[in-house]
Amino acid sequence: MWRIWLLFDPRRVLVALSVFLFVLALIIHFILLSTSRFNWIEGPGVKHPATASAQMLNLDPAKSPVKAG
Repeated sequence: MWRIWLLFDPRRVLVALSVFLFVLALIIHFILLSTSRFNWIEGPGVKHPATASAQMLNLDPAKSPVKAG
């Protein structure tokens, strides 16, 4: 096992590992912030305006008040 450190510089490996883990932690935190259940800034159950307005849209063309044509 000690021979692997003859191939790789330990300082570069540790710096690369720490940068990778930091970026991975940021990605995981931003993914959690984008969910409604694990968003610790806005709190649980907060409806975003984009999702609330998307639910109010009527996507059925037969019930649409606008006539095509």
